[in-house]
Amino acid sequence: MSDILEQAARPGLLRRLAAIFYDAWLIAALWLLGAAADAAIRTALGGAPGQGTHWLLQVYLIAAPVAFYCWFWTHGGQTLGMRAWRLRLVAAEGATVSLRQALIRCAAALLSWLALGLGYLWVLVDPDRAAWHDRLSGTYLVLTTRG
Repeated sequence: MSDILEQAARPGLLRRLAAIFYDAWLIAALWLLGAAADAAIRTALGGAPGQGTHWLLQVYLIAAPVAFYCWFWTHGGQTLGMRAWRLRLVAAEGATVSLRQALIRCAAALLSWLALGLGYLWVLVDPDRAAWHDRLSGTYLVLTTRG
């Protein structure tokens, strides 16, 4: 870890969860748009919107949050929720996060949740305040300055 990252303030669990909660509303909006588009297309093609779940919608429901996070993380290191809570995601030496790191982080964050949130709770005992997905992806969350 570089001197810059060692000196940077590291966010705790509550700030991380607040940013996730904020972003969850944005992802829910993306999901609603996708579901509405799916229903409109299926109705226009003569099918009933409520008949089962279309496979393309299922793919969209997974791809939308992954694309959301990967795009924001690789283009400035901040989602809208992270910006509101003054968090920035960086790679080693403070570099921009690569697409590979972002994808690994998404997969590892899912595993952190599936393990009953233990990957996130790890922040409470880790000396660097790093979650499992931080460690596995080689990324770091840092606090930004106001302004």
